[in-house]
Amino acid sequence: MSPDNPDPQRHVDDADRPAPPAPSGAAPADSGSAVPPPAVPPPGFDPGEGPTLTAYQSGPELTPDEPRRPLRTVAAVLGVVLALAVLGGALGLLWAVLAPDTPVLKTAEGAIYAEPQPEQPIAADGWFSLLGLAFGVLAALAVWFLLRRQRGPVGLLGVLLGTLAAAPVAWQVGRRVGLATFDRLLDSAPAGQAFTKPADLRAGGIDWLFGALPVPHGNLLLPAFGAAVTYTLLAGWSRWPGLRPEPDPAALSWASVGTPAPTAAPEPPAPGAAEPPRG
Repeated sequence: MSPDNPDPQRHVDDADRPAPPAPSGAAPADSGSAVPPPAVPPPGFDPGEGPTLTAYQSGPELTPDEPRRPLRTVAAVLGVVLALAVLGGALGLLWAVLAPDTPVLKTAEGAIYAEPQPEQPIAADGWFSLLGLAFGVLAALAVWFLLRRQRGPVGLLGVLLGTLAAAPVAWQVGRRVGLATFDRLLDSAPAGQAFTKPADLRAGGIDWLFGALPVPHGNLLLPAFGAAVTYTLLAGWSRWPGLRPEPDPAALSWASVGTPAPTAAPEPPAPGAAEPPRG
C-alpha cells in the first residue's frame, strides 16, 4: 500500500488492474463511510408473499365530529322549546290536581276568604315550586340523553327557553281548571254562600317589558333554574371533553391474518470456500 494506492490488496505495479471484489459480508475498505451495503433478498423471495396485517375495530368507528349545521341547530332548539311547552300543559293539570282549592264566601261586595288566614294559597305556591323544580330537572336529563349530538350550549339554550315557556303554560292551564265554575258562582250565588276558588299563584307572574316582551318572575323561574343547574352539572361531570360519547381507543385492536412462517435464508459462503461443482 502506498499513498498513491490506498487499496492494500492492489499491487503497486498493477495500478490499472481492478481490485478484487470484497468477500460477502466483509466491511468496506473505506472506514470513513458509514453507509451499510444494501440488503440483498434471498433467492426465491417473492415480495408479494409476506405477512398481511388486517385491522379491525371491535368498538364504534372513530369519526371526527361533524360541524353543526345552523338550520339543524335552530330546528333542534325550536323542537325542544315546543316539546317542553306542550309538556307544560300536563304540568299545569298535575298542579291543579295536587294544589288545594281555597274556600271563599260570597258577600255583597264579592268573594272573601272563608278563613282569616287561609293556608291554601301558600300551599298552591309551594306545590307549583316543587313541581316546577322537578320538571326542570327531568327536562334537563331528557335533553342531555336524547339529544347527544346537541350537547353543549345548544342543548342548554334549548332547555332554558323550553322551561321558560313551559312555566307560564303550566300556570295558565292549572289556574283555569275550575275557573269557569268559580266565575259562574261568583255572579249567580246569593250572599253568604260558600264555595271554593281554584289554585292560583301569588309568588309569581309575568311582567310586560315595553308592553310587548313577557318577562316571568317569581316561582315561574324555578323550572328554568332547575334545568340550568342540572344540565351544567351533567356537563361538568361528563367524562368526554367534547360532551359527546366517544369510542374508546383501547377497543381498537390489530390482528395478523394469514402470516406465513418465515423461510430461512441460505447463509452466504465463507470467504475462500470452494465453489460446488456445476452441471
